[in-house]
Amino acid sequence: MKKYLVIGKPVDHSLSPQLHNYWIKINKINAIYDKKDIDDAELKDLIIDIKDRKINGVNVTVPYKKKIISYLDELSEEAKITESVNTIFMEEDKLIGHNTDIKGFELSVRDTNFDIKKKTILILGAGGVVPSIVYALNKMQASQIIVSNRTKEKALYLKNLFKKISIVNWGEIPNFDMIINATSVGLKENEDLKLDFSKVENKFFYDVIYNPSETNFLKSGKKFGNKTINGKMMFIYQAHLAFKIWHNVEPKINDEVIKIVS
Repeated sequence: MKKYLVIGKPVDHSLSPQLHNYWIKINKINAIYDKKDIDDAELKDLIIDIKDRKINGVNVTVPYKKKIISYLDELSEEAKITESVNTIFMEEDKLIGHNTDIKGFELSVRDTNFDIKKKTILILGAGGVVPSIVYALNKMQASQIIVSNRTKEKALYLKNLFKKISIVNWGEIPNFDMIINATSVGLKENEDLKLDFSKVENKFFYDVIYNPSETNFLKSGKKFGNKTINGKMMFIYQAHLAFKIWHNVEPKINDEVIKIVS
């Protein structure tokens, strides 16, 4: 039986096992998908297990999307540009790092019929999935991308990857068409970004978090009359792409699948 994992810290909130195991069962694949909370020191042993074929594929979440790269043999073009890996697999004898977050985000936004072209986008956060989001926004021709992060150094590092982005101080709310919460604040239901959105109206609030389904960030956006959406479809689409890479099978995205992560 083949074995697949999602790794991160924390990883308790992840619904990846429910989703992947559903697709595994439906497609009659002899495999199992689990989740594992790991420390930095355990990355080396994980890589050994993949190379020994004890583990057949891994999804990577915060805080290891960049840290894992030094252990890999090759990166896809997208993973190389963003310095972010969320999917690992063996191809012949090489350990490959891929990034399915980019396409996952892009497809999820297209589902909403919100046209990114010539829009100003404000991103809260500068780690984890943010390089993938910036890459996708550039691809969709956003006119301006503004990043705000509590630790300004991380935002400045991101600017080294993407020269055209602008940086603002944490707590500053410039004018925007769409705001994206790409921090982990909201994974716990009582968490709040403590930002004032009371003067923001008729904008688009997008939260990468999908569990819980409505964070305080989204509640705040809705309260002041803004359009809101969580990261559920991004999560499904990136998982769909990873599943196809590992199993060479294109799983269905239907109401049953959406219900799993709702």
